[in-house]
Amino acid sequence: MNSLPLFHRIAGTRVVLVGSGPMAQAKQRLVERAGGEICSEAEAHHARLAFVALEDGRAAESAALRLKRLGLLVNVADRPELCDFTLPSVLEREPVLIAVGTGGASAGLAKHLRLRLERLLPAGLGTLASGLSEARGRIRARWPDGDDRRRAIDAALSEHGPLDPLASGSDERVENWLTDAAEPQGAQTIEIALAGDDPDDLTLRQARLLGMADTVLHDPGIPEAILIRARADARRMALPCDPPEDGLTIVLRKTV
Repeated sequence: MNSLPLFHRIAGTRVVLVGSGPMAQAKQRLVERAGGEICSEAEAHHARLAFVALEDGRAAESAALRLKRLGLLVNVADRPELCDFTLPSVLEREPVLIAVGTGGASAGLAKHLRLRLERLLPAGLGTLASGLSEARGRIRARWPDGDDRRRAIDAALSEHGPLDPLASGSDERVENWLTDAAEPQGAQTIEIALAGDDPDDLTLRQARLLGMADTVLHDPGIPEAILIRARADARRMALPCDPPEDGLTIVLRKTV
């Protein structure tokens, strides 16, 4: 991973745009859609972000260098080597945003991945997110312990769970889930025998369990490419060691 994905709030803030024509107009529409205010290079001292959309390569590079010297983060259209940040292809189910990026390698690829995802995600996904947000206080009251709360939400949102985000009608079941949800399971340990070092060889179930694990215990030879499929905040320990007495523990072992 050579970029850190971030969602940057720009509502009510100024964003510099250098350029004109269709390329610049596309950047302007995107900024204004997110609530930002377009300004010129002369007002760069008020801004934190800048877009350069110039056909002339030398002019684009000069503008980018000027703006970077002022401390702005700069995106240069069609020049990923000059970019401090790149723009993903965005799928919107307000307030849910899904961004598909390629680090500037291929905007077309990002677009077509986003179009495929568009067909998979139900229209009610945003309503589900809003419902969970509105119920945040009641969720905290139902599960005061943070780990219990996360496990309950994980169970609800998992495949075939009562709030499965890919299932139609999940946005209408938040109230019923709060009333009827079972208490989360206590300590649980599941062992996974890996067939190889390629993360693409993980089964869907294995990948899902890794994404839900509180702790990952692993043989020393397990590659980082597989370990990073776990949550970033999951505890990670090399074997041999004893599993913790709480949460979901996944034990990764090599078969050869």
